[in-house]
Amino acid sequence: MNKDSFRQMVEGKIVLLDGATGTELHKRGIPKEACPEQWVLEHPDVLREIQSEYIAAGADIILACTFGGNRIKLKEFGLQDRVLEFNRELARISKETAGAKCLVAGDLAPTGQFVEPFGDVKFNDIVDVYKEQVQGLLEGGVDLFVIETMIDLQETRAAVLAVKETCDLPVIASMTFDTSAKTLTESDPVTVLITLQSLGADAVGANCSTGPKDMLKVVELMMPYAKVPIMVKPNAGLPKLVDGCTVFDMEPAEFGQYAVDFVAKGAGLIGGCCGTTPQHIKRAKENIAGLKPVGREPKPYRALTSSRRTVFFGETYPVTVVGERINPTGKKKLSEELRNGKYTEVRRLAAEQVENGAEILDVNVGMPGIDEKKTMVEVVKLLSNVVECPLCLDSSSPDVLEAALRIYPGRALINSISAEKSKIQRMLPIARKYGAMFILLPLNDEGVPEQARERYEIIQNIISEAKKYDFENSDIVVDGLVMSVSSNQNAAEETLKVIRWCAGTLGCATIAGLSNVSFGLPERGYINSAFLAMGIGNGLSMAIANPSSEMIMGIKAASDVLTARDKNSLTYIGRYSDGSVEKPKKVEPKNNLKTVDKINQSILEGDRENIVDLIKEALAEGAKPGTIIDGYMIPAITRVGHLYEERKYFLPQLIQSAEAMKTAFDYLAPFLAGDRESSGKNSPVIVLATVKGDIHDIGKNIVGLMLRNNGFTVHDLGKNVSAERIISESRDLKAQIIGLSALLTTTMVEMRTVVELARSEGLDVKFMIGGAVVNDSYAREIGADGYAKDAYEAVKLAKKLTGQE
Repeated sequence: MNKDSFRQMVEGKIVLLDGATGTELHKRGIPKEACPEQWVLEHPDVLREIQSEYIAAGADIILACTFGGNRIKLKEFGLQDRVLEFNRELARISKETAGAKCLVAGDLAPTGQFVEPFGDVKFNDIVDVYKEQVQGLLEGGVDLFVIETMIDLQETRAAVLAVKETCDLPVIASMTFDTSAKTLTESDPVTVLITLQSLGADAVGANCSTGPKDMLKVVELMMPYAKVPIMVKPNAGLPKLVDGCTVFDMEPAEFGQYAVDFVAKGAGLIGGCCGTTPQHIKRAKENIAGLKPVGREPKPYRALTSSRRTVFFGETYPVTVVGERINPTGKKKLSEELRNGKYTEVRRLAAEQVENGAEILDVNVGMPGIDEKKTMVEVVKLLSNVVECPLCLDSSSPDVLEAALRIYPGRALINSISAEKSKIQRMLPIARKYGAMFILLPLNDEGVPEQARERYEIIQNIISEAKKYDFENSDIVVDGLVMSVSSNQNAAEETLKVIRWCAGTLGCATIAGLSNVSFGLPERGYINSAFLAMGIGNGLSMAIANPSSEMIMGIKAASDVLTARDKNSLTYIGRYSDGSVEKPKKVEPKNNLKTVDKINQSILEGDRENIVDLIKEALAEGAKPGTIIDGYMIPAITRVGHLYEERKYFLPQLIQSAEAMKTAFDYLAPFLAGDRESSGKNSPVIVLATVKGDIHDIGKNIVGLMLRNNGFTVHDLGKNVSAERIISESRDLKAQIIGLSALLTTTMVEMRTVVELARSEGLDVKFMIGGAVVNDSYAREIGADGYAKDAYEAVKLAKKLTGQE
């Protein structure tokens, strides 16, 4: 199958996928502790039976049994050297079973690792892990790929790129969303859709985690912007424990009715996840018989994404300010830091610009004596964690831009692509590959034309070339390219002509760097602001500017009102309703703070780079280790927890702060033995474990990090831990709490085994549980003392269970 035939298939009918394979395997005898891929190869008839039933039920696509067939997952069973063999043979079994009756998709799923920029695992290493699996599946003859149950947008990008860089087969990318329609790393459905369809996914969707009712909301949110088909594979409701077994109580009839609802909402591919059976798929097939796919009519949009936010812009939106301050030109301190591999000033400038209204940040680190590519990648990784807004990647080097685009966990804006032959031939394919938008610069190898009509020709030539790579006008932002009026007083007018022509005739978004126009003149702010107002009056969409200028931001706000872009003047009224002109907010350098306060601030900001130096300085000034911890570090991480709870911080920031805290703790640990203030304290002991049969521990690891940072002594027993070992070690360690984690509906039942064993042996210990498939009611059902939905909730629960709150 190729991409065209896939598109024709989905446009012609509702495509049915299979249901759960994992829960069906457990019904038919796979041991909890077995490696599914190995066990199925040893019992191929079981898989053939399951897949034959799905095919008989009407499935158009079945998934090869390769959910955990990547090197990292197979390593849990010592089978990491059999990736190619396992994937090839499992795909072959499915192909033989499918025959000509249906298609077989290679199944890619999470590795269980946190990928940079949010984690420490190298992005390209994860791409290679997936490529190895893709190669095996290709050798087995799969027709397409389904990437499913993903919890992190960046890891999903890695999997999509692995498929794209290995073959031309269609690829469907599906993530899991909780009941608030967010992924574990806080991506919303629209951000997921725009990022992945821009990257080249042939369909995007949702699976697992919730039942059909909550998944309808995800489809509703995606559909207005969907340029590719939407896939859904919901669970058969939410899991419940009945007589020691996990059950899903949604009957096939009810599930089948939801299939009709999904079609009405716009989903074009429908299947089932945990708890669904061939009967569920059969009923879905019967109910959607005769229904046709709802035609997609995506809203025209221009949008950039970070991993957690989408920014729309264009003629119906207020002018978007692209913060220009992260650029070493004329900034001595920033230049020195970049040259020395330090990023404190980048962090400060980013925070200040966002605080003052920048919705996108331009990132330019080009300067003599620097490894621009390395520096750009480091800054992109830093900013992806500390700000929500999308980035505009600014470099004249294609190599630098490609490296930045590869690591950037969203849809970026490239600044810029001109008609210079060396740039356009290199950059258009790169922009297309990573799904980026780009700023079109109307200059060529002969330079910048002074007259607007000459720029029109260059603009049309670049757009014509871009269309060869399937770019649409909505993917392009034209820079009017203003020059200084001090050397050519007609320069501004010629640029305004370009802006007016692009907005009116071409239907392209436009952008202008304001500061160029006033170069060489005194009181440049007046010139820049006047030009901004004139640009907005001529259709300007975006301005590269300093958002800390009250004059610039005030003129923008007023111009948005006068051009009816600020609906009902709400933003303007909100800005000035109290009669005062709010001064631009300053994010001050930490220089004026006491050293211990700088430590507190570093943890709040997740600044691992400077925390150890600050602690050394504080110790040299006479501060006691215990005082640093109790007086400054603990309050900081507690504040981080509150910000997370208030949805002002998100998981990446939580992790960054926790890592900064851990770095500080690790450094201070040797000093604590002699510090009476702290050594007298006995911290509560907690044992953490992912239960037997489950090898997923990414959430547990975050919980452990947060607990340690909040004063608990944590013993993490790892993954796939038996009940007997958990109880034995907890007794030896005199644990006050046992924290249990499970990701799978098939392994959550092991939690009850652990609780019951502890009770039967008279172990006096509290239990708290967590994981994607469990909840409060499940905790009560198995006799646990509490459930925590995330790491911060786990800290609060642990404090409550140990009498600290």
